Amino acid sequence: MPRTKRIGILTAGGDSPGLNAAIRGVGKTALGFYGMEIIGFRDGFRGLVEDRRLKLDKTTLAGILTVGGTILGTSRDKPHRMTIDGRLHDMTGVIVKNYKRYGLDALVCLGGGGTQKNALRLAQAGLNIVTLPKTIDNDVALTDATFGFATALDIATEAIDRLHSTAHSHHRIIVAEIMGHRSGWLTLGAGIAGGADVILIPEIPYDIQKIANAIRRRSKAGTNFSIVAVAEGAMAGDDARAYAAAEARKERARNQKEKHEAKLELAALEAQHTGHTLRLAKQLEELTRLESRVTILGYVQRGGTPSPADRLLATRLGSVCADLIHEGVFGVMVAARGDRTEPVPLEKVAGKRKTVPPDHPWVEAARRVGTSLGD
Repeated sequence: MPRTKRIGILTAGGDSPGLNAAIRGVGKTALGFYGMEIIGFRDGFRGLVEDRRLKLDKTTLAGILTVGGTILGTSRDKPHRMTIDGRLHDMTGVIVKNYKRYGLDALVCLGGGGTQKNALRLAQAGLNIVTLPKTIDNDVALTDATFGFATALDIATEAIDRLHSTAHSHHRIIVAEIMGHRSGWLTLGAGIAGGADVILIPEIPYDIQKIANAIRRRSKAGTNFSIVAVAEGAMAGDDARAYAAAEARKERARNQKEKHEAKLELAALEAQHTGHTLRLAKQLEELTRLESRVTILGYVQRGGTPSPADRLLATRLGSVCADLIHEGVFGVMVAARGDRTEPVPLEKVAGKRKTVPPDHPWVEAARRVGTSLGD
């Protein structure tokens, strides 16, 4: 009799709606369709290092489809830079050793861009790895969609819908900060769907005067309120150019000293950006003479019950993940391609980010309906 295949599964990075649905999709297909065994590791890669396991069976997987978060827990620990007793250690060797000790035939990693890079390192260390793309930012490269995005889009859109009545009643500018440090998919989508008057995303540096002019034009036309949807990482032109220059210096760095200096510069610029949305609202209030208020949606966008769209996507990708393991296909991410899926080599995904192209149809649609993008 052939030995039963045993697979491990973990969730890493920030939590996201649909993680449990994906765990269930992988688990039920692997258990029920292929007769595999499944071990869950708690709190991301740390659970694999510290021997924190959970056997996943039909009972464990029951009832989790609609539950937010992840039953396995998560962390942002990196295998090659993990804090142990207050010091950084490369725990890749420990993970490889434990992978073999547990008799694993494959390891499934659910996560965003950082997880794809960490998974590639483990694949290069000789482990059989398959990943699933998760993030509310929708910025993982080479997949049409990531699970978590659809739910967050629903939540952010509903928030903008609710802000309209207050903005209208009090003749205010309401600035809604939406998650997205380096990509604007969530802010752009929610801004369009929620009818925001101004949408600011990281990919399109803004001019504060042009935003103020757009709001003043609305006032002159008799509309004394405006909704501004702004991504966390949206920047004014000068700030965006300074950040791009620092990133370019980091890429050109010829030695560790230059790379470290560039990282320090980027960290300083990030620190300066803290509180950006509050400053933006204050500037708009001064320029337009309209009272402004700020709403920061924060973690509410990542919580709660996943939407039907995310449950469907996570289940589809999870079940195909089990298929690929059965077929012996490793070192790949399961990408969404319309109604189908495609295994994409991790080398093509890791270190890449899917950002909003300036000529994307969503951008064009926003401009056509008169939405200001700040440029």
